[in-house]
Order: sequence, then C-alpha cells, then structure tokens
Amino acid sequence: MKFDLEVQKEVAKIGMTATLGATVVTSMFMKNSIAKKTHVVAGVAFCGFALWHHMLYQPKKSNKKSEKLQNILPKKPIA
Repeated sequence: MKFDLEVQKEVAKIGMTATLGATVVTSMFMKNSIAKKTHVVAGVAFCGFALWHHMLYQPKKSNKKSEKLQNILPKKPIA
C-alpha cells in the first residue's frame, strides 16, 4: 500500500512531535538508566524523522539523460 505525499508529511510531523516530546520529558530524569536510554533513542528517532521530513519537501529530480534522448529522437518514424 502506497501512501501519498501529504500523508507521509503528516506522519513525519507527528513523529517529530512525539519524539521531541519524549526527549524533553526524559531529560528531567537522566539519573534513571531507563529514562537515559529512552532519551537517547528518542533523540535518534527525532533526527530520523527530521531527515525524512526534510527529504519529503525536496523537489523530485528527473532523469535528464532520458529526457534529452527523448527530445533528440523523432516522435514519428520517418517514412
């Protein structure tokens, strides 16, 4: 099942919000080993969601070589 771009953007934003919240909350309990591990995992997950979010807003690159080749070749065969 393929998700459209808008759904992916929304999921990335929700993921960033949730992981940033977890990072902030666990930062208050850094002496607890479970909270410390959760803090690190949430921070890494936040970086992943941020990178994904950034990549979703980049323009799609087209294959320039195939476009040039299509423009050079005649569209109708020469009779």
